[in-house]
Amino acid sequence: MSTEAKPFLKWAGGKGQLLSQLAAHLPQQINGEPFTYIEPFVGGGAMLFYMLQHFGNIRKAVINDVNEDLILTYRTIRDDVETLIGVLSQKEHEYLAIDSQEGRSAKFYEIREQYNRHVGDSIMRAAQLIFLNKTCFNGLYRVNAKGMFNVPFGRYSNPTICNASLLRADSQLLQQANIEICQGDYQQTIAHAEGLTFVYLDPPYRPLDATSSFTAYSKGDFNDDDQRQLAAFCHQLSDAGCYWMESNADCSAKNPENRFFEELYKDYRIERVNAARFINANASKRGKLTELLIKNYE
Repeated sequence: MSTEAKPFLKWAGGKGQLLSQLAAHLPQQINGEPFTYIEPFVGGGAMLFYMLQHFGNIRKAVINDVNEDLILTYRTIRDDVETLIGVLSQKEHEYLAIDSQEGRSAKFYEIREQYNRHVGDSIMRAAQLIFLNKTCFNGLYRVNAKGMFNVPFGRYSNPTICNASLLRADSQLLQQANIEICQGDYQQTIAHAEGLTFVYLDPPYRPLDATSSFTAYSKGDFNDDDQRQLAAFCHQLSDAGCYWMESNADCSAKNPENRFFEELYKDYRIERVNAARFINANASKRGKLTELLIKNYE
């Protein structure tokens, strides 16, 4: 049985748990004729892998993220997956051969320091990123203001660091698709809109409260001005004739007086979906929440 292509990293805000709900809100217009698919904030790629496997009529796919190492890893998996598997499996073998948590912790911090000092070529950086994601606390990606990865060691007894069959499945799918992998400002992606176009936007969410601000996937936070700029970008997408859907935090569910998104997107349709938040150090706070789905179509 062949391995299904799906995200190779655990990513804050990942959409794996929401795919069936998101799929129910896709525009009817993309069922049939060829279309362009764009993801300006690809992140872990759950929606990307879903779309590529369920819509054979995607003429061209364009993904983008501001995180340089994330995009480098997508390109490495597409273009040189066997070399990556070789390097990563060696790291896994060395790590699992260490029989104490103290020794594994020392290895983790050694690789984290190498990653933060940019030691190694693109294959090595991709391997370091995947290694850290599989062995760090709670499997999250976070950097400080200087862009340094600062998540501590995670005490897992037998982590799968190199899932070779998954990496090969992802590589095959990325090779088969006519896909452009971009790195930088999400606003550049509108240049790729061509013919019938659907854009799925999964930006860093607006915090529900002071403690839930987990948006540091890259240097520079995503604040309210950035959210307003994103809304203006969505207006541009509408003007260009694109269909678009955006996921974001349901701030009014936590505080009914907080109508930030309802006012910002008053010209569009706002739906709510049930979401589970898994990246939270406090397990009791990982409960079910609603999230917004904003779209410019019925």
